[in-house]
Amino acid sequence: MRVLVTRPQHSGERTARRLRELGHEPILLPLSQPVHDASAALRGLNTTKGSIAITSAEAIRVLTTHGAELAIHLARPVFAVGDATAEEARAIGFTSVTASGGSGTELAEMIANEAGGPVFYLAGSPRAETFEKRAHELGLQITVAECYRMEPTSIAQQTLEVIFTHQLPHAILLYSRQTAEIFFRTAGAQMRSSRTDGIRLLCLSKAVAEVVPVSFQGAVSIASMPEERSLLSLL
Repeated sequence: MRVLVTRPQHSGERTARRLRELGHEPILLPLSQPVHDASAALRGLNTTKGSIAITSAEAIRVLTTHGAELAIHLARPVFAVGDATAEEARAIGFTSVTASGGSGTELAEMIANEAGGPVFYLAGSPRAETFEKRAHELGLQITVAECYRMEPTSIAQQTLEVIFTHQLPHAILLYSRQTAEIFFRTAGAQMRSSRTDGIRLLCLSKAVAEVVPVSFQGAVSIASMPEERSLLSLL
């Protein structure tokens, strides 16, 4: 099965490896790219204490080239959404890392149950604010540092024509509301072609599916859990 992967390049390559292992043919079309702000991350780490919350592995990548400045923080407890994000945190040296389920709500509840106290949140923009909302409901004291932002990439129309003419995917993976919005804004003309009948739109969550245009809602399937393993199980 040909599967269109719309994640940023680094994450997309990891997803492509998983798809090949499952016997599928990945097509990479990164629709956004991260812009890092390591100074915001380090400033936040240096002015806070207690637990660190991470909802995306991209926040860890912000810190990968700052090992010396990071060293004094590596013993702080890290709570991460999902196993993949937790593994990236361990890979750069954090020694106390716990993975929650695949949502920000579960992350907040785990921190409240296992740690409490002040929490430093390494966040990106734009983001769903489910973690912050639930954390405030539970009375957690959150300090937020926006250490990266996702910006749309420039996709040539020729690239889209090649994909939708010669590599027509059987399924398209949509991981975020922003990605879904960019996809239909960028490839809307190609998706309205009769050639695309039967393409499945696989969404990581209900929130992502909500931004799929009404005319394509019949092609939508939603992962049972907001994590990649669940998303790929829809294939």
